[in-house]
Amino acid sequence: MHPNNIHNNPYNFKVLVLAHIDLKSFVFTNAYGNSTIDFSNPIAVLHLNKALLKHHYGLIDWNIPDGYLCPPIPGRVDYIHHLADVLKKEKITTTIKGLDIGVGANCIYPILGAQLYSWKMIGADIDRNAIIAAKKNVDLNQSLSEKIEIRHQPNNANLFEGIIKEGEYFHFTMCNPPFHASKDEATKGTLRKLKNLANSNELKLNFGGQANELWCNGGEALFLKRMIKQSVVFAKHVGVFTSLVSKKENLPKLIKQLNKLKATHTIVEMAQGNKKSRILIWKF
Repeated sequence: MHPNNIHNNPYNFKVLVLAHIDLKSFVFTNAYGNSTIDFSNPIAVLHLNKALLKHHYGLIDWNIPDGYLCPPIPGRVDYIHHLADVLKKEKITTTIKGLDIGVGANCIYPILGAQLYSWKMIGADIDRNAIIAAKKNVDLNQSLSEKIEIRHQPNNANLFEGIIKEGEYFHFTMCNPPFHASKDEATKGTLRKLKNLANSNELKLNFGGQANELWCNGGEALFLKRMIKQSVVFAKHVGVFTSLVSKKENLPKLIKQLNKLKATHTIVEMAQGNKKSRILIWKF
């Protein structure tokens, strides 16, 4: 993880339970004598997130509707810290403004950006229910209300158009794209993850997720190729475009497109435990 990521250290469940008492019933001592939770249990994961956000990031409360993506906080924090490094290299001295494409009901990236670095954040999504839930999470916490705005994208063919307003400038955009190409592929991926967590074949989305959060036609590669193509039109409105890339094999075709469009690009490698990912960064 990024050296600034507070979650490099094991969870302190005693402190977390004090921050969010509902977590207590899910904490147990494992065979190694360590306090933990069942990470294959979606309710346990939800309450862990509530505790983390309350204790480390100053939230009063946070919630998501049933079935929506419950994000693993440490990995999300890593993206934010790496973005801060990128912005530091850009030598930005004004108040930083960022755009999260696909903010989701959890609104996690705007929350972390606002609380960790006092960034002004816009979160955009095509899902009206996710927009309602994200707004509720902002409204629950007074410290967020002046830093975060949520916008609905009415046209699912567009990523920036209809969200970025005339004359508006963002120092960065960010995105955690849906990386499966179909519901079947997403289901198989979830089963593999659950076997690792609990040695179970029962399909139970411990982190949840709606269709648009987990898969799209063409998967991650096609989604990001579309984002890169559309970013050209908004080159003067954005300092740096960024996105997570989950599948390393997608990078060559993305880099080929960026080279074709004469965009400057870099890749930042990330790792959380055995999970490896990367951030693709480009600008014009």
